[in-house]
Amino acid sequence: MNRRFTPKVVTANDLLTGEAVYLTGDGRWSPTHREAALLTDAGEAQQRLREAMGQVDRVVDAYLADARAGAAGPEPVHFREVFRTLGPSNYRHGKQAETSPHP
Repeated sequence: MNRRFTPKVVTANDLLTGEAVYLTGDGRWSPTHREAALLTDAGEAQQRLREAMGQVDRVVDAYLADARAGAAGPEPVHFREVFRTLGPSNYRHGKQAETSPHP
């Protein structure tokens, strides 16, 4: 039995900063999940992942993450991916400092 393909985004960690990054439609790496290319074809997803894995001078640990279309771009589906969009959790900086209502 074939399972229907779940849309994906290609994600990795920036080699220099460790920050979660997402592969865009034009081949850039963005720290913003909503800028990622939403891949709806399994073959294209695998090809984009292979390309990402070849960029060892820019990113590490590239993989495909489930996503869904949202009003402002792709949205993460699983908690782990939602958590990764917030940035490092050991102290408030980067993405967390930008979105946090607390001082």
